[in-house]
Amino acid sequence: MEFWNTTLVNGFFLIGIIQDSRSPQLVCVIIIFFYLVAMATNSLLLLLIIMDNRLHVPMYFLLSQLSLMDLLFTSVVAPKTLVNYLCGQNTISFTGCGLQMFLALTLGGAEDILLAFMAYDRYVAIRHPLTYMVIMRPKICWSMVATSWLLASLNALVHTIYTMHFPFCKSREIHHLLCEIPPLLKLACAETSQYKFILYTTGVTFLLMPLSAIFASYALVLTAVFHMPPTQGKEKALLTCSSHLTVVGLYYGAAMFMYVLPTAYHSPHQDNILSVFYTIVTPALNPLIYSLRNKDVLGALKKVLGKGPSVQRF
Repeated sequence: MEFWNTTLVNGFFLIGIIQDSRSPQLVCVIIIFFYLVAMATNSLLLLLIIMDNRLHVPMYFLLSQLSLMDLLFTSVVAPKTLVNYLCGQNTISFTGCGLQMFLALTLGGAEDILLAFMAYDRYVAIRHPLTYMVIMRPKICWSMVATSWLLASLNALVHTIYTMHFPFCKSREIHHLLCEIPPLLKLACAETSQYKFILYTTGVTFLLMPLSAIFASYALVLTAVFHMPPTQGKEKALLTCSSHLTVVGLYYGAAMFMYVLPTAYHSPHQDNILSVFYTIVTPALNPLIYSLRNKDVLGALKKVLGKGPSVQRF
């Protein structure tokens, strides 16, 4: 218990991907680049949606919430990682570790659920265009967002409290980008097999179920698109769906590797690399894939800059 008491006072050492790399300077530059892109693009998208009334429709409302989550998610991880490396201090307090875990689980879980709601929104827009605004009325949109935040925060609170109650007496070194449950459980000197099964069940609930809903929604969307006459709009719809599914696959795939795949099938080094994708890379890619190539958003940007006419309603 002496080591456990020391952990409570002195915290942990975060041995992230930068410290674990053969080229730490290059990895640091890459993380800085993606973090700046994520901050700039998500902030820009939020600003455009707030300023342009023509973007006050369900699709862009959900996209604004995704941008907010991405902004917060990457800010929970990237600054701490960069400060630790640049200052040569890899420590994180016991309380700081618990707080980072709670925030990361909340934001990651909320995004998991929100992406499924966004896929449903696209399904309604394509398959039921005449009743789209009735089905996706403001009350429903706010309920979707509230459900995402509420379920994710409750799940995060329970798992954070339970994980941090374990005695950590094996080591103080967390070989991971941030404080997450799987690498912390490796340091616990108590029986964790039952909790790992609960964690697996939670991973299936928050990852596989939303992912299944996303694939089902896009399958119905693609079915409708394939029945369209061969036009430029059809090609654009197919390209948009494929790009959306690529980013979704990258995000969910990396997260499932961490939380669903048994730990015997992946190493801490692999976890370190994959954590960068769902905490830093995808937050930078989401606004580029989902919104900033959209003609309505580009029109809103030109309008804000005074270089173009008002955008047309979606």
